Amino acid sequence: MSGKDRLYDAPIDEVDDFVFDERVARVFPDMINRSVPGYGLVVPMTGLLARCHARDNSVLYDLGCSLGAVALAMSHSVRARNARIIAVDSSPAMIGRLQAALAAERLEGAVPIHPVCEDLARTEIENASVVVLNFTLQFVSPDLRQGLLSRIARGLLPGGVLLLSEKIRFEDPREQALQTDWHHEFKRAQGYSELEIARKRDALENVLRPDSLPRHRDRLHAAGFSQVYPWFQAFNFVSMVAYT
Repeated sequence: MSGKDRLYDAPIDEVDDFVFDERVARVFPDMINRSVPGYGLVVPMTGLLARCHARDNSVLYDLGCSLGAVALAMSHSVRARNARIIAVDSSPAMIGRLQAALAAERLEGAVPIHPVCEDLARTEIENASVVVLNFTLQFVSPDLRQGLLSRIARGLLPGGVLLLSEKIRFEDPREQALQTDWHHEFKRAQGYSELEIARKRDALENVLRPDSLPRHRDRLHAAGFSQVYPWFQAFNFVSMVAYT
C-alpha cells in the first residue's frame, strides 16, 4: 500500500542525500507522479513503444525499475511470443514491493516479469529487443554512463531499442532558469510546499545529475545507437527512443 509523500515536510535538522529506501518506496507512486510532469503518460506510452518493438523469443529489460510501473506496463502491452521481462533495481525495498505486487496480481496471459535485486552495472544484457531506462541514467555516476549505454547497445538485437526518459539540463542559462521555475510551479500545483521543494532539491543535489539533450545524443551515438528520436517532453523531462 502506498502513502502520501510527506518525507520532506517533517522537522529535520539536516537534509541527507536522497536514498531509495523503505521510506521512499512506501510513498514512491505519489512522489513521482507529483514530481515528474507527464509521468502518468510516459509509463503507458513506454509500454506501447515496447509493444511496437518487442520480438518473439527475446528479453525486455527495465533497468532501475523501482516498483515496476514500466515493467508492468510492458507486461500488459507486449504481444511478442515467448518473451520475458527482467526488472532490475538495487533497492531491496523496491524489489520487495514489486515481488509482493506480482504475487498479488498474478499476471495470467501477460509477459512474465522476473525481478532482480542488483546493481544494474552487473546486469548482463543479452538477446534484448527492448531496454528501458526510465529516469534511471540520471542516478548513475556520470563516469559510468557511457559504459552502461555501450553495454546495452551490445546486448540489443539488430534494430532493438533503448527507451530512455530523463530529467535534462539546458545549456542556455536563461532557459535552464525558466524550465526550473516551471517545474517548481508544477510541484506547487501538486501540493508541495516551498519547504518540501527546497529540501527535496537539496537531497537530490549530489545524487541526481542531469545531462543536456545534446550530451545524451552524443553519448548514445558513441555507444552504437544509429538514430535517437525524442518523443515526449514536459518542461525539463524528456523521453527518447534510440535504435541500434
